[in-house]
Amino acid sequence: MSYILLISSVLVGSLLVLWLKPQKEFVRLLLAFSGAYLLSVTILHLLPEVYEHNHNTKLIGILILVGIVVQSVLESLSKGAEHGHIHIHSNSKQFPWLLFVSLCIHAFSEGLPIHGSNNNLLWAVVVHKIPIAIVLTSFFVHAKYSKTIVLSFIGIFSLMSPLGYFLADSVSWLAHHHAEITALIIGVFLHISTIILFESSENHKFNLKKFTAILLGIILTIVTL
Repeated sequence: MSYILLISSVLVGSLLVLWLKPQKEFVRLLLAFSGAYLLSVTILHLLPEVYEHNHNTKLIGILILVGIVVQSVLESLSKGAEHGHIHIHSNSKQFPWLLFVSLCIHAFSEGLPIHGSNNNLLWAVVVHKIPIAIVLTSFFVHAKYSKTIVLSFIGIFSLMSPLGYFLADSVSWLAHHHAEITALIIGVFLHISTIILFESSENHKFNLKKFTAILLGIILTIVTL
């Protein structure tokens, strides 16, 4: 069931673009909600879990910081696609291989800590992937890449998180170092979610809709933990 949800989240985001063409405001609010949900699950669930299973607090802290740095590097390659922005020229006919590779690595890493965690993390990743898939598909459609290229990219991207989940469940070394790997991914999640939440609003004005979406994401995490 987890595999189906992870794959479906990407497909749903892509189909929304092809069928409904959602407005930017909807995507921004969905991003805000998913960022708040992901951040809340990270703080309320993942952090206590890793410190419970590994009492070397210094090592866990270092791994979290490494995760932040790793995601910063990946973001420089993907041009911000993980948090809903792609700052590259959409009229370029050259396929964005750096975007492809970095997003696949990011998606793969997201699947690793799901093994052994409760359903909140699974749903946080699923909700996070929908707006990302919307942004990606919109970019590819606007760039006028062939349907074969678009479908291939989206298909491979949709399989990365399930692959990470599968390997974490199947490879004994990954299972044995679950706490350390989760600490690394916590850094990734913290980087992405905080950027989504704390990016400056237009003209630095208070956005009630975005604030409400963030509040809903936090409340939903609290009541379901």
